[in-house]
Amino acid sequence: MKGFGCLLVAATVLVAPVAPVSAAARPIIADLIIRGGMLFDGSDRPAYTGDVAIKGDRIVFVGPSARGRVVAKRSIDARGQIIAPGFIDPHTHPGDMVSATDPATRRIAPWLAQGVTTIVTGIDGGGAADVQAQFARLAGQPTGPNIASYVGFGAVRSAVLGAAARPPTADELVQMRTLVANAMCGGALGLSAGLFYAPQSFAKTDEVIALAREAGVRGGLYDTHQRDESSYGIGLLASVSEAIAIGASAAMPVHFAHLKALGVDVHGQAPAVIALIEAARARGQDVTADQYPWAASGSNLISALLPERAQADGLPAIRARIDDPAQAGWLRAGIADNLRRRGGAESILMTSAGQPWTGKRLSELAVQWQVDAIDAALRIIRSNPQGISIASFNMIDADIDLLMQQPWMITGSDGSAGHPRMYATFPEKYARYVVERGVISLGTFIRQSTGRTADTLKIAERGYLRPGYFADILVFDPARYAPRADYVRPRELSVGITTLLVNGVPVISDGVMGTALPGRPLPRRAVPGCPG
Repeated sequence: MKGFGCLLVAATVLVAPVAPVSAAARPIIADLIIRGGMLFDGSDRPAYTGDVAIKGDRIVFVGPSARGRVVAKRSIDARGQIIAPGFIDPHTHPGDMVSATDPATRRIAPWLAQGVTTIVTGIDGGGAADVQAQFARLAGQPTGPNIASYVGFGAVRSAVLGAAARPPTADELVQMRTLVANAMCGGALGLSAGLFYAPQSFAKTDEVIALAREAGVRGGLYDTHQRDESSYGIGLLASVSEAIAIGASAAMPVHFAHLKALGVDVHGQAPAVIALIEAARARGQDVTADQYPWAASGSNLISALLPERAQADGLPAIRARIDDPAQAGWLRAGIADNLRRRGGAESILMTSAGQPWTGKRLSELAVQWQVDAIDAALRIIRSNPQGISIASFNMIDADIDLLMQQPWMITGSDGSAGHPRMYATFPEKYARYVVERGVISLGTFIRQSTGRTADTLKIAERGYLRPGYFADILVFDPARYAPRADYVRPRELSVGITTLLVNGVPVISDGVMGTALPGRPLPRRAVPGCPG
């Protein structure tokens, strides 16, 4: 294991002495100054020992030394610690935490404890179709971190077509396009899609392109949980090509959510995935991705195991199919193949809270109930078809490592209830991939979690430590910053953050989380093609 001291030395560079300030120069008046930490400003610039000063919600000074240049009411000694921009998580599932009436829940503590100051919602095609209304609610019910949002392809499609497994009519397509256009004018980052999930999976490529164009002409991003991360249908490589083609046809950037090679059929295909993305980038297309540092994905039992056609038309239809003996043949064959694809029943861990099967593998339940794994899965689906969360162990280190090292990769948690990634993604990446294994450097980890993310998502004035930028600032102890959540105990807060500011307001001070809710909705401003 690499020592923390070695990491600090390797990341530090010598800086020339700062010239004395003229006696006539007026010092900057600040509310707070953070002094003497190893400062990573969110760019590719090497780290240096430096200071950051804040006034109100903005940064007013960043540099090697504020001595004689800044007068502050309060100071924090950050010697031996790391100062960085607050992390930005581009892909989150905070669920009801965002809209809860309880202020303590709206603190969204799992992310703050990792050093995350901005989260992005509306991903995988979910969330709200009316983004403007969502932002209005957030303005009246503040949260701990800032919140940006996509408009979801699934939300839009469901608003018009419900769960139907058919293409839209011409009139329905116009309705869907209008919803996307309105959401973009309401401040959405772009269009997100989850083409793996029913009913989104029933959409043909042309339908997705038609909606994506409405986001593209308004400067938006196409964010995709691609149609197939494995070998369920068209296959991983064809799915990557489809997403790239959607972006090219809609003349907009493409961002792959939680990029991976999922399942035994596609292990080792990361180089081929990278080659497709690099070829698109070489043609001038803007293609990026995010990734979480876990070998197990998170999903739900229905999407993971039921054949696609078994998922059509909503939950009543799903229940009817699995109870129909005439359909048992093809249904069981499809489940068996999906179990094989994911590495067998031993690879499926049940993670929904408060259930008799919580924390058990599907293989364990089959033995306990004295049935085969398929019958165990169907028993769970029959009893509670909503909210059957799973962790599925289906990735290999070689693919994870190689994807993480790409210059267009950023960190995303895909944080969802029951999986430790909700509570521990950023410290897990630091502890395992920076400190323990050295897959990436400390500077790359911070860059992938801050400035590069802000650039990718076009989030203005955040992600960097720069004068004039919003004061979303993280200070953490490199020897103590660590995950506590794991697959057995997925709801443990991470440790090691000493100070965290959101819009200049401390949400963590001296390692203790406070009660402030300074987060803001972050709608995109001055959207092309929109009124105002």
